[in-house]
Amino acid sequence: MTSSKNVLSNDVEIKGSIKFSHDLIIDGKIEGEVSSDGSLTVGENALIKGEIKTRSVIIFGKVEGNITVVERCELKSNAILVGDIEAGTLSIEEGATFMGASKVGRKPEPSKPAPLGGGRPAQP
Repeated sequence: MTSSKNVLSNDVEIKGSIKFSHDLIIDGKIEGEVSSDGSLTVGENALIKGEIKTRSVIIFGKVEGNITVVERCELKSNAILVGDIEAGTLSIEEGATFMGASKVGRKPEPSKPAPLGGGRPAQP
């Protein structure tokens, strides 16, 4: 089975949520949430106004909204992002514009309960 990327070209405008499973390239205008377990490429002509929640994202165009990705977020040199990023890893090329806050790194493992007795030796 060959894997091909789905493309929304630059003459496409969508108002509403988009959900997809694998890979998607958006080069048009989206107003609404974009969510997926796959990876998203935001083309250089694209404008997304809304949240992005995917496995990974590469941005060449403009995004106005928060981004939450499990793995990698890449802002290419002409990218413009106005919003916050939460990602496993973050790459920002020279020339990219990023206005917002970032939270980068894997989510911590649940903490283990403290040992009984508080872990201190008993005092005589």
